[in-house]
Amino acid sequence: MTAVEMEKRNGEIETRPDDGDMPVDLARRPPGGLAGRLLRFSVPVIMLFILVVFWQIYVTVNEVPHYILPSPGRVAQAFVEDWPILLGALWVTLKITFTALAIALVGGVALAILMAQSKWIELALYPYAVILQVTPIVAIAPLILIYAPTTQSAILICAWIVAFFPILSNTTQGLRSTDHNLLNLYELYGASRWQTLYYLQLPSALPYFLAGLKIAGGLALIAAVVAEFAAGTAGAGSGLAFRLLESQYRLNIPRLFAALVLLSLTGVVIFACTSMVSHLLLRKWHESAIRREN
Repeated sequence: MTAVEMEKRNGEIETRPDDGDMPVDLARRPPGGLAGRLLRFSVPVIMLFILVVFWQIYVTVNEVPHYILPSPGRVAQAFVEDWPILLGALWVTLKITFTALAIALVGGVALAILMAQSKWIELALYPYAVILQVTPIVAIAPLILIYAPTTQSAILICAWIVAFFPILSNTTQGLRSTDHNLLNLYELYGASRWQTLYYLQLPSALPYFLAGLKIAGGLALIAAVVAEFAAGTAGAGSGLAFRLLESQYRLNIPRLFAALVLLSLTGVVIFACTSMVSHLLLRKWHESAIRREN
């Protein structure tokens, strides 16, 4: 290729009408800054609005009875009218969810540290943690209900069992993934086992732990609802699961949809909070959270 042809080709690339002076891969990426954040927020909202509009049109055109498929307007009306009932049930479910998550955090991290410090402890305890995880919670919930002193404590145990393993597994994996060269360096300089753990292993395991936290947060909510279904709790101390069953038995489908929406929003908020905690702790030093220029 002659120099004239190369110059002509370079000129065509630089003046490409689709992306101007930007490289092709940068031109196809969404914009950054405030515009990028607004775009990431607005696209899902617009998609949700379109789905709700199609839902309303389908119910109106086909004249679907509200006890089969309520319209978005009826669901919103039930959400407003039954808000005191739904709020009380949500509070019960949230108490169980966050208590189980807190116990899982403390127990999972503590046991992961013990297993990282002693291979014998890991060999003795880790298989039983796996057994608890792979056993369906619906299968062991009746036994827990028999032996637990109260129904609420049984639901709490079920939620803890489901939320416990992601914390334990991810933290253990993070502690194992510490750079062996750095471990040898700490050993060379005479650092104690606890100094190595505090200054090296725990920071290395933090991204793994936070990933487990995001998983455990959603699983704790799911397990609390499933345990409430299995327990069949009713009355003033019942959670959202009972309100779902109650609405189904009474054919109050708008309230059922409102409870489902509230439950979904709660899960989204929990995931957003855990993701925000992960971002705040990792944004200044870890590759998964550092903003890049390209």
